[in-house]
Parts: sequence; structure tokens; C-alpha cells
Amino acid sequence: MAEYRIDDLARAAGTTVRNVRVYQDRELLPAPRREGRLAIYSDAHLVRLRMIINMLGRGYAFAQIREMLSAWESGRSLADVLGLEEVMGESWAEQSPRVYSLSQLREMFRGQLNQQNIRRAIELGLLERWGARFVAPSPQLLDAGSELVRLGVPLAEVLELAEQLQSDVDHVSEALVSLVRTHVLAPADTAWDDSEVQRYTEVVRRLRPLAMSALNAAAARSAERVIPDILGDRLVALLRDEEDPGAAG
Repeated sequence: MAEYRIDDLARAAGTTVRNVRVYQDRELLPAPRREGRLAIYSDAHLVRLRMIINMLGRGYAFAQIREMLSAWESGRSLADVLGLEEVMGESWAEQSPRVYSLSQLREMFRGQLNQQNIRRAIELGLLERWGARFVAPSPQLLDAGSELVRLGVPLAEVLELAEQLQSDVDHVSEALVSLVRTHVLAPADTAWDDSEVQRYTEVVRRLRPLAMSALNAAAARSAERVIPDILGDRLVALLRDEEDPGAAG
């Protein structure tokens, strides 16, 4: 089980340290474990924090959220909330994080991994520090970046592409999920009961493969169109030069 300091927890949930403290003060988030003066949070805190953020986004007030959480914790619908927390907390990636040494990363990126590029990769979430080593939450992204560098693309530009790609994919994912939220999920002023929790859990479970399938299919179709469009003129020129070697002179 992962452990987080408060700033790491806030970053993982996409919120601020101030908000984490507010949710604790409002008794929405359980207190952390204490090791001396250090507050240690767990994966359970991260899952709960993401749920709180989601409920706030749907329009629920602090008092409503606290009432629902209290009811769940008392056992009235504990099975449902555990199922919901589980599905909200599951990783959507079909891959496991991978640990790298600095020398391994430098070899992957042909010596271009200087301190500036390391800081940039950490800012983008492509790498996380783990003592003297690094963790890649998505090894597939790292492998794709390494292949681009091997093809001759400078690492600094690969990192800029990674930021743009993440932003574009986030936009598409948000559009898809917003449609489901608008047309499928009950509005925020609907009474929250066991059936709503079960429905919410089922929708999230079905969204996972739907989002992945839609994004993968769209990316494949885009690659089929874009690669020939952008590289086609180079291929035509190459074939023309092979047919008439003297043309280039």
C-alpha cells in the first residue's frame, strides 16, 4: 500500500493541500496516521479524497457528503460504498509502474536526460522520484518517448509533445465523461440512496472500457490519415529520385 505526505496526496488527487486540510476539518476525510510530527496518508485516503472531489463537482454540499459518508461508515450501505470506492480507486491503465535507475534512463534517452529534462518529466508526471531511482507510472509512454528520441527527435521536444498530448486527451476524455454525467447520471439534487450508489458504480465500471476503446480507435484512425498526409510528399519525392537519379542533380 502506498503512503503519501499531504502534498503528495493533494497532487495525486488533483487538488491542493489547503483543500485536503479543509476536508479533514469538515470531517469528510479521516485523520492521517502520525509518525512523530509527520502525517502519513494511505491509498484509502486518496480514494476517499477523489470521491469527495467528485461529489463536490456534482453539486453536493459538505453537509450532504458528510451525512452520506457517515451513513456508509455506520454500515447501512457499506457494501455499496466499498464497491464504489474500489471502482473509483482502480487504476485505468493496463500496465504497472516501472522503476528505473538514472543510468537506465540515460541509456534509454541517449544521454539527453539532463537535470532540466528530468525536472520537466517530473512536472508532467512521466517520472516520480523514488530515492535515488525513478518510477514511471506509465512505462508505455516512456517507451514511446524513448523510441522518438532513437528516431532523432530531441528529448526536449518529445516532452513538449507529451504535455500537448496529455492536454488533448484530457479534453476528449472530459467531453465523453461530461456527456455521460449530463444524460445518464442523476442530477445533484436527486436523493442519494443505495440504488443511486449502485448505478453510479455500474456507470463508472462501464465507462472504463468505453473510454479506452473510443480513444484507441480514434487514435488508430487518426494515425492512418495523418501519417500518409504528412509523410506522403517525402515518399513521392524519394520514389521519383530513385526512378530518375539524375533529377536530384
